[in-house]
Amino acid sequence: METDISSCGGGGAQQRGIGPVEVQAATAALRRSEVFHVLKELVGFVLYMHHQIPSVLPSLENEFASLKEEMTEMALQPAELKPSDRRKYNTRKTEVRRRIKKHEKLMNGISTLLCSLQHALDEVSSIEGVVLILGGSLVRPLFVYDITISHGIFGPGSAKEHALTKLAQSVSRKAIRALVSRGAGSLSYTASCFCW
Repeated sequence: METDISSCGGGGAQQRGIGPVEVQAATAALRRSEVFHVLKELVGFVLYMHHQIPSVLPSLENEFASLKEEMTEMALQPAELKPSDRRKYNTRKTEVRRRIKKHEKLMNGISTLLCSLQHALDEVSSIEGVVLILGGSLVRPLFVYDITISHGIFGPGSAKEHALTKLAQSVSRKAIRALVSRGAGSLSYTASCFCW
């Protein structure tokens, strides 16, 4: 993966990113599901790094799923409860409902983004890159991540395949480590471009 320099908004002035970040993948082509996994991990990391989500994406997904599961279990109220246990039960049910409501809009937005990305990857026969823009407006973004994919010719398969390969895990870990080693998350960090 090699990257170019991206520009960041901010008062209309061009700012330089951290420069090219290259992550090597030992393959001639990546499958759609592998590209999707790498992009999902990068988007999750970038959103967390810029404080757009409260924790990393996998833990958010796990927490939300466990809350939903707990709520469905609580729908079946035990028949006989002492008044003190009933109060605890109702308090816990209210707390779970409140936490679900708090996370629901965020998780629906993330789910919509990921479904759109899967759909876009399934519709194209090759991909050259993805641009992730963070900020209040497209005209003056705060951060721009230009992810260039040099192995973007797809074979058969769908982005919706859930088989996680070691190659996809390796590329996403390398990309995140490369960002962190270049100062991602620090106050002076602006943005970057990727290419693999």
